[in-house]
Amino acid sequence: MTLLETIKSPHDLRKLPESRLPELAADIRAAICAQVAKSGGHLAPNLGVVELTIALHCVFDFSFDRLLFDVGHQCYPHKLLTGRLPMLPGLRTREGMAGFPEPRESPYDLFSVGHAGTGISTAVGMARGDTLAKEGFDPKTNPAGRRVVTIIGDASIANGVAMEGLNNAGTLKRQFLVILNDNGMSISKPQGALAHYFDRVRLSQAYADLKKSAKEALTHMPGGRRIKGALHRATEATKAAVSDSNWFEHFGLVQVGPIDGHNFQSLLEVLREARDTDRPLVLHVKTIKGKGVTFAENDSSRFHSPSPFTVDGDLAEEGCRVELKSEGRSFTTAFGEAIVSLMERDPKVVACTAAMPDGTGVSKALAKFPERSWDVGICESHALDMMAGLAKTGFKPFLAVYSTFMQRAFDQAFQESALQGLPVRLCLDRAGLVGGDGAVHHGFCDIALLRTLPKAAIMAAMDEPSLVAALEFMRQYEAGLSSVRYPRDNVSDRFAGSPCPPFQLGKARCLTPGFESFDADLGSPTPDVAVLAFGTCAITACEAAAELAAELRVAVWDARFAKPVDAELVQELAARKVPIVTVEDHGVVGGFGSAVLDAAAAGPHPCPSITRLGLPDAWIYQDSRGRQLAEAGLDRASLVKAFRAAAAASDARV
Repeated sequence: MTLLETIKSPHDLRKLPESRLPELAADIRAAICAQVAKSGGHLAPNLGVVELTIALHCVFDFSFDRLLFDVGHQCYPHKLLTGRLPMLPGLRTREGMAGFPEPRESPYDLFSVGHAGTGISTAVGMARGDTLAKEGFDPKTNPAGRRVVTIIGDASIANGVAMEGLNNAGTLKRQFLVILNDNGMSISKPQGALAHYFDRVRLSQAYADLKKSAKEALTHMPGGRRIKGALHRATEATKAAVSDSNWFEHFGLVQVGPIDGHNFQSLLEVLREARDTDRPLVLHVKTIKGKGVTFAENDSSRFHSPSPFTVDGDLAEEGCRVELKSEGRSFTTAFGEAIVSLMERDPKVVACTAAMPDGTGVSKALAKFPERSWDVGICESHALDMMAGLAKTGFKPFLAVYSTFMQRAFDQAFQESALQGLPVRLCLDRAGLVGGDGAVHHGFCDIALLRTLPKAAIMAAMDEPSLVAALEFMRQYEAGLSSVRYPRDNVSDRFAGSPCPPFQLGKARCLTPGFESFDADLGSPTPDVAVLAFGTCAITACEAAAELAAELRVAVWDARFAKPVDAELVQELAARKVPIVTVEDHGVVGGFGSAVLDAAAAGPHPCPSITRLGLPDAWIYQDSRGRQLAEAGLDRASLVKAFRAAAAASDARV
């Protein structure tokens, strides 16, 4: 039995002698690495916070005190220390442990979080709430009260919400600890002036030189050997005064550090002092992303959130070989190549991402066109505003961002792009259901948000040729904002042998031969069911239609546009009284199906039977993408049943 297996709760952890903590840290790293190799997940971020997490649970009692994570993908060690080791084999599935903090799992998780920048603000709220309830810690009036700790890292400190939180945290009149986990990385290399500032602090020799000189001097002083033992504690508390500058103190917070985030003695000593302070404090902790696993340390971007992998050799050895399992050609890869092709053909095309160059495929553009592409860090709102500025100067900006993170920049999409009539182009990766990352990352509301914007052109790609065609349409679309969405999935080759027609504003593409025209003179048949599918759902709809070919005439269209929808097609189907089924990997509330309903209601014919299939008005938690689609009724078997039901209901009405 490993030492980790004996830890059922932080209460067991606090019984351990400090000398055994490195052994526990090694067990945690081994357990995380072994599981992520099987299931995929966030590896390097979690390896980097093992000692920090152990130390926090040694010093604080988070069954009573408050611990809030920012981003959340650094929570695996926390979960293993709070009784969830038995859930680790089911990591990122419904039966097992979520990859982000999840209050449904444990009272030790206070918020379900996967977006950056929010931790400080929610912690401020809890600190104020505890104070109002007379439960907050105060060294004089309530020494048994609750403490509040929030961990922020992976460069999310530069996020605008984090800045707002810091600004308000400085007004607190009580204990409040912000731990800056500074690993010198974001998801990839951090960007911006603030990142450069922390680089200077990390590299500064001022503190190290002072500490070395002081130790040498103390050796020759009367009583110096006794004083020398207290030097570490004293210098850690004053380190901010000898570093480059006290940046956080401009927000009204005391700054301590940087300290070594992998040294238990330093961590425990400073955390014990910080635990009992009576004012807001920032502890700057220097860690190594991927710590303890050589390949993750050497390539922490690649192993930030890898797919399953195999390891040949010792994890801690430099020579071990790692092979990521191949998952086929992804939409992300297809987009990365397509945007480079656009930039090669059109010098006005520029590209941007917000801390996700690898995750969105923009890394290819950054490498080939560094002067026309940017990674702005975890700053989606700034990114969209910057793209609007580029559009104003005549460039053709493409912003590649996960659908779930685009939500954070909707105000900029409205005001700086749509309202100005500026053609900012949004490329929404990870649209729809995202699999193991779960509810915090699903892209379920981008259509509903963007449909509200006048002159917006809202598209979806069903495969690689349609993604390329959509990007070409966007390059030429100048009337307003445009977007294309595509999932975290591999591209289908079902239509690889068929030419992909160019996108035409508000026009769908028929995917089932024989139903391209409704011209009765040409003998065009009337389908039993018409399926308008948005995005990759069109591929699944074609599979379901093929399965029903012997009993029903199911016509499938790749809708292409959610705004403007193909109103002419919808109204022609209404005129023929053909039942319509809409299919989308998006929430049914305000999505593509709602747009079809609007188009049908606006036409001259009675509204036909319209069945809307999409994500339900409920949360869908972590699991494989395939199982999530089945849960939402969007897999092939579910579509077969839905198409049959739509045809039967229409027959009953007749």
